[in-house]
Amino acid sequence: MDKLERQDIAMVQLGRFLKNSGYCFTTVTPKTHALVNGRAGNEWACDLEGIFGWNRPFQAQSAPIEILDLMHAAGVAQSHGDGWRSMVRASTLNGNLYFHSSYPTTETDAVFFGPDTYRFVSAIDHYLMTGRTVHRAVDIGCGAGPGTVAVALRQPWAEVSAVDINDAALRLARINATLAGVDNIRVLYSDLLRNVPGEFDLIVANPPYLNDSARRAYRHGGGPLGAGLSLAIVDAALQHLSPGGALLLYSGAAIVQGVDAFRLAVEQKLRVAKFQWQYREIDPDVFGEELLCPAYAGADRIAAVLLTASRATVS
Repeated sequence: MDKLERQDIAMVQLGRFLKNSGYCFTTVTPKTHALVNGRAGNEWACDLEGIFGWNRPFQAQSAPIEILDLMHAAGVAQSHGDGWRSMVRASTLNGNLYFHSSYPTTETDAVFFGPDTYRFVSAIDHYLMTGRTVHRAVDIGCGAGPGTVAVALRQPWAEVSAVDINDAALRLARINATLAGVDNIRVLYSDLLRNVPGEFDLIVANPPYLNDSARRAYRHGGGPLGAGLSLAIVDAALQHLSPGGALLLYSGAAIVQGVDAFRLAVEQKLRVAKFQWQYREIDPDVFGEELLCPAYAGADRIAAVLLTASRATVS
C-alpha cells in the first residue's frame, strides 16, 4: 500500500473510531435516501448513523468530541448553520467500513456506493467461494474500493490492483483498503488497463452504465444507452486475461422492445474470442426514473446484469 497523507491518516482514525463504536449502515438508493431524510424529525442527525450514513447536519453536542476533532483533522467537517455536516458518508459491508461521497452525489468526481455495490461484492464472493486461486487481479474503475477489498481478503496471496481515472476515488480506495487491514492492494491511476501491463487471472468491474446528462464519472457510461464503458472493459479483458482467467462484470443493460443490445454485443465479442461465458440478470428493473430522460425514451427497462467470461486454458 502507498503511504497515506496526513489528512488520510486522520480519515483512517475516524473510520476506526466508527467501527469500534459499533457503527453500521446500509446505503440505499438516492430516491429512498431523499424520502427518509425528508420525514419530519430527520432534519438533524442525533447519532453516528445520522451523521455519516444519512449524512444529515448535526449539532456539536450530538457527536462524541473525538468525532468532530477527527473530522476537522481529516478535512471533512463542513459548517452548516449553527452546526456541522460531514463531507463524506460511511457504509458497512461484510464487516468492513467504506467512506464514499456525501449526499447528494452531484459533483462530477463523486465516488459511488449503493445497492449496486452490495450486489457486485456478493457476485465476487460467490465466484471466489468455489476455491479458485488468483495470483494477479485488477478492479477496473475501483471507486471506493469494495470490489478490490473483497478480492484481496479472499485471496491474500494475490497481487490486487485498484485502478480508476478519478483521483477522489483513488484516495478513498487507499483509505478504505487500510481500514480493511489488507496489504496486498496497490492503487493507481489508469484509464482501463493502459497503465497496468501484463495479464490477470481475474478482472472485476462495476462501471457506470447510464447515460448521464451531467456526465458524472460514477454514472456516465457513454456509448449506446450507457454501455460504452462496459463494452470497453470487455475488450480490455479479451486482451489482458491469462489462460483460464476470468472477467466478472457487473453492469446495467437497457432493454428496448424486449431486446438486450448490450448482451448481443458482448456475445459477438466473446464468440469470436472463443471465451466461455455466462450472462444473467441480477435485478430486472433498476433506475426506473431514468426512463423519463430523453436518452431512454424508447427503453422498456434497465436491468442490472452480471457477465462472467473466461479464457480457455492452454491445452
